[in-house]
Amino acid sequence: MNNLAIAGVDEAGRGPLAGPVVAAAVILDARQAIEGLADSKKLSATKREALYPIIREYALAFCIAEASVEEIEQLNILGATLLAMQRAVAGLGLKPTLVRVDGNRAPDLGPVATETIIGGDALDPAISAASILAKVYRDAQMSELDARYPGYGFAKHKGYPTAEHRAALERLGPSPVHRSTYRPVRQSQLF
Repeated sequence: MNNLAIAGVDEAGRGPLAGPVVAAAVILDARQAIEGLADSKKLSATKREALYPIIREYALAFCIAEASVEEIEQLNILGATLLAMQRAVAGLGLKPTLVRVDGNRAPDLGPVATETIIGGDALDPAISAASILAKVYRDAQMSELDARYPGYGFAKHKGYPTAEHRAALERLGPSPVHRSTYRPVRQSQLF
Protein backbone atom coordinates (compact mmCIF):
# COMPACT_ATOMS: atom_id res chain seq x y z
CA MET A 1 0.00 0.00 0.00
CA ASN A 2 1.24 3.49 -0.84
CA ASN A 3 2.28 5.14 2.43
CA LEU A 4 1.80 8.57 0.90
CA ALA A 5 -1.95 7.98 0.71
CA ILE A 6 -2.54 6.97 4.34
CA ALA A 7 -4.60 9.52 6.25
CA GLY A 8 -4.71 9.83 10.02
CA VAL A 9 -7.94 11.06 11.61
CA ASP A 10 -8.71 12.23 15.13
CA GLU A 11 -11.13 14.52 16.93
CA ALA A 12 -11.20 17.05 19.73
CA GLY A 13 -14.14 18.05 21.83
CA ARG A 14 -16.25 14.99 22.57
CA GLY A 15 -16.34 15.56 26.32
CA PRO A 16 -17.02 19.31 26.67
CA LEU A 17 -20.38 20.74 27.63
CA ALA A 18 -20.15 23.46 24.98
CA GLY A 19 -18.91 24.14 21.48
CA PRO A 20 -18.53 22.00 18.36
CA VAL A 21 -16.72 18.72 17.97
CA VAL A 22 -13.77 19.11 15.60
CA ALA A 23 -12.04 16.45 13.49
CA ALA A 24 -8.92 16.62 11.39
CA ALA A 25 -7.54 14.38 8.67
CA VAL A 26 -3.86 14.49 7.72
CA ILE A 27 -1.76 12.76 5.07
CA LEU A 28 1.89 13.14 5.99
CA ASP A 29 4.78 13.17 3.56
CA ALA A 30 6.89 10.08 4.36
CA ARG A 31 9.96 11.96 3.09
CA GLN A 32 9.42 14.88 5.50
CA ALA A 33 9.39 13.72 9.13
CA ILE A 34 7.93 16.17 11.64
CA GLU A 35 9.74 16.04 14.96
CA GLY A 36 7.74 16.08 18.18
CA LEU A 37 4.46 14.55 16.99
CA ALA A 38 2.58 12.92 19.86
CA ASP A 39 -0.88 12.60 21.31
CA SER A 40 -2.09 16.21 21.63
CA LYS A 41 -3.22 15.56 25.21
CA LYS A 42 0.36 14.75 26.17
CA LEU A 43 1.78 17.97 24.68
CA SER A 44 1.71 21.41 26.26
CA ALA A 45 -0.44 24.07 24.60
CA THR A 46 2.77 25.85 23.58
CA LYS A 47 4.16 22.73 21.88
CA ARG A 48 0.84 22.02 20.12
CA GLU A 49 0.66 25.59 18.86
CA ALA A 50 4.27 25.38 17.61
CA LEU A 51 3.55 22.14 15.71
CA TYR A 52 0.26 23.39 14.19
CA PRO A 53 1.79 25.52 11.38
CA ILE A 54 4.56 22.96 10.77
CA ILE A 55 2.01 20.18 10.21
CA ARG A 56 0.00 22.43 7.90
CA GLU A 57 3.12 23.34 5.93
CA TYR A 58 4.64 19.87 5.53
CA ALA A 59 1.60 17.59 5.27
CA LEU A 60 0.74 16.42 1.77
CA ALA A 61 -2.89 17.16 2.61
CA PHE A 62 -4.96 18.12 5.63
CA CYS A 63 -8.49 19.20 6.43
CA ILE A 64 -10.13 20.39 9.63
CA ALA A 65 -13.89 20.01 9.89
CA GLU A 66 -16.52 20.17 12.59
CA ALA A 67 -20.01 19.26 13.63
CA SER A 68 -22.01 22.02 15.26
CA VAL A 69 -23.71 22.03 18.64
CA GLU A 70 -27.02 21.61 16.78
CA GLU A 71 -25.69 18.53 14.99
CA ILE A 72 -24.44 17.13 18.31
CA GLU A 73 -27.94 17.63 19.74
CA GLN A 74 -29.59 15.94 16.72
CA LEU A 75 -27.19 13.05 16.17
CA ASN A 76 -25.61 12.55 19.64
CA ILE A 77 -21.90 13.08 20.19
CA LEU A 78 -20.78 9.85 18.51
CA GLY A 79 -22.82 10.52 15.38
CA ALA A 80 -21.62 14.13 15.25
CA THR A 81 -18.00 13.03 15.73
CA LEU A 82 -18.26 10.54 12.87
CA LEU A 83 -19.86 13.25 10.71
CA ALA A 84 -17.00 15.66 11.43
CA MET A 85 -14.53 12.89 10.54
CA GLN A 86 -16.34 12.22 7.25
CA ARG A 87 -16.17 15.93 6.44
CA ALA A 88 -12.46 16.08 7.25
CA VAL A 89 -11.62 13.12 5.01
CA ALA A 90 -13.86 14.44 2.22
CA GLY A 91 -12.06 17.78 2.41
CA LEU A 92 -8.59 16.36 1.82
CA GLY A 93 -7.09 17.56 -1.44
CA LEU A 94 -5.63 14.09 -1.97
CA LYS A 95 -7.72 10.92 -1.93
CA PRO A 96 -6.41 8.46 0.67
CA THR A 97 -6.16 4.75 -0.01
CA LEU A 98 -6.39 4.02 3.73
CA VAL A 99 -7.75 6.04 6.62
CA ARG A 100 -6.53 5.28 10.14
CA VAL A 101 -8.83 6.56 12.87
CA ASP A 102 -8.00 6.98 16.53
CA GLY A 103 -10.33 4.91 18.70
CA ASN A 104 -12.63 1.99 18.06
CA ARG A 105 -15.20 3.58 15.73
CA ALA A 106 -14.66 4.80 12.19
CA PRO A 107 -16.92 6.88 9.98
CA ASP A 108 -18.46 5.34 6.87
CA LEU A 109 -16.15 6.45 4.08
CA GLY A 110 -17.69 4.36 1.33
CA PRO A 111 -15.05 2.58 -0.74
CA VAL A 112 -12.09 4.02 1.20
CA ALA A 113 -10.53 1.41 3.49
CA THR A 114 -10.56 2.33 7.18
CA GLU A 115 -8.72 1.01 10.19
CA THR A 116 -9.30 1.92 13.83
CA ILE A 117 -6.41 2.12 16.26
CA ILE A 118 -7.11 2.46 19.97
CA GLY A 119 -4.56 4.92 21.29
CA GLY A 120 -3.63 5.73 17.70
CA ASP A 121 -2.88 9.36 18.56
CA ALA A 122 0.17 8.08 20.46
CA LEU A 123 1.11 5.37 17.94
CA ASP A 124 0.62 6.73 14.42
CA PRO A 125 2.28 10.01 13.35
CA ALA A 126 -0.55 10.98 10.98
CA ILE A 127 -3.14 10.45 13.72
CA SER A 128 -0.94 12.44 16.12
CA ALA A 129 -0.81 15.26 13.58
CA ALA A 130 -4.60 15.15 13.16
CA SER A 131 -4.99 15.18 16.94
CA ILE A 132 -2.87 18.33 17.19
CA LEU A 133 -4.67 20.16 14.37
CA ALA A 134 -8.10 19.36 15.80
CA LYS A 135 -7.14 20.36 19.35
CA VAL A 136 -5.43 23.66 18.45
CA TYR A 137 -8.26 24.64 16.09
CA ARG A 138 -10.96 23.84 18.65
CA ASP A 139 -9.11 25.58 21.48
CA ALA A 140 -8.90 28.74 19.35
CA GLN A 141 -12.64 28.50 18.65
CA MET A 142 -13.38 28.23 22.36
CA SER A 143 -11.28 31.33 23.04
CA GLU A 144 -13.37 33.19 20.45
CA LEU A 145 -16.56 31.92 22.10
CA ASP A 146 -15.21 33.17 25.43
CA ALA A 147 -15.21 36.70 24.01
CA ARG A 148 -18.77 36.29 22.71
CA TYR A 149 -20.11 34.68 25.88
CA PRO A 150 -18.11 36.13 28.79
CA GLY A 151 -18.37 34.69 32.26
CA TYR A 152 -18.20 30.98 31.41
CA GLY A 153 -14.41 30.74 31.17
CA PHE A 154 -14.36 29.00 27.78
CA ALA A 155 -10.83 30.26 27.02
CA LYS A 156 -9.58 28.54 30.17
CA HIS A 157 -11.43 25.20 30.32
CA LYS A 158 -12.40 24.92 26.62
CA GLY A 159 -15.93 23.88 27.57
CA TYR A 160 -14.95 20.86 29.65
CA PRO A 161 -17.02 20.23 32.80
CA THR A 162 -14.64 21.75 35.35
CA ALA A 163 -15.89 22.99 38.71
CA GLU A 164 -15.48 26.56 37.44
CA HIS A 165 -17.56 25.83 34.35
CA ARG A 166 -20.30 24.11 36.34
CA ALA A 167 -20.44 27.06 38.74
CA ALA A 168 -20.76 29.47 35.79
CA LEU A 169 -23.59 27.33 34.38
CA GLU A 170 -25.41 27.50 37.70
CA ARG A 171 -24.87 31.25 37.91
CA LEU A 172 -25.57 32.24 34.29
CA GLY A 173 -27.57 29.36 32.84
CA PRO A 174 -26.57 27.85 29.50
CA SER A 175 -25.34 29.91 26.55
CA PRO A 176 -26.42 29.25 22.95
CA VAL A 177 -23.24 27.18 22.45
CA HIS A 178 -23.91 24.80 25.34
CA ARG A 179 -24.96 21.24 24.53
CA SER A 180 -28.43 21.14 26.05
CA THR A 181 -28.66 17.34 25.95
CA TYR A 182 -25.67 16.97 28.32
CA ARG A 183 -26.77 16.33 31.89
CA PRO A 184 -24.93 19.23 33.64
CA VAL A 185 -26.38 21.65 31.07
CA ARG A 186 -29.90 20.19 31.40
CA GLN A 187 -29.64 20.38 35.18
CA SER A 188 -28.61 24.03 35.06
CA GLN A 189 -31.82 24.79 33.13
CA LEU A 190 -33.99 23.40 35.91
CA PHE A 191 -33.35 26.24 38.32
